[in-house]
Amino acid sequence: MDKEAQLVEELVKNALYRMDESSRMIKKSLDDISEEEVWQKPNDSLNSIANLILHLCGNISQYVISSLGETEDKRNRDVEFSATGGLTKDELLKKLDDVVDTAKRVIFDATPSQLVKIRSVQGFSFSGVGIILHAVEHYSYHTGQIAFWVKHLKNTDLGFYDGMDLNVKNK
Repeated sequence: MDKEAQLVEELVKNALYRMDESSRMIKKSLDDISEEEVWQKPNDSLNSIANLILHLCGNISQYVISSLGETEDKRNRDVEFSATGGLTKDELLKKLDDVVDTAKRVIFDATPSQLVKIRSVQGFSFSGVGIILHAVEHYSYHTGQIAFWVKHLKNTDLGFYDGMDLNVKNK
């Protein structure tokens, strides 16, 4: 395998891993919160966990599925933030899983020419690589917000890395 193919494979493998990690952390975060808490807002200037999940679905769909996947952009961003109910935790997680699974397939199937092609997304210009980096970073960013809000609600550690020694030094 040539260096370019190795680089593409490594980018894809790590992007998919990071998306899986964010999904795992969101699911773990939602384990012990109620249906009401998923829609609760910390204050009027912040979003509920449900709004953040809807926002992640919209953003990942727009950037990866639509732009990188070269399909129609059907995102309605305002609805992601204005929703105040209507979906259960399980329905929200299913929606997120479906979007992330589709996005992962698009990333996995992306050709080198799709990865370097510059396109306009949400008014920004990104290559396919830039779109993947944005999606992974954005997913991680809001995963942290969700985890923080749940930790605040429950006053507990979420145990994302239970059983792992995170003090191991680099080799």
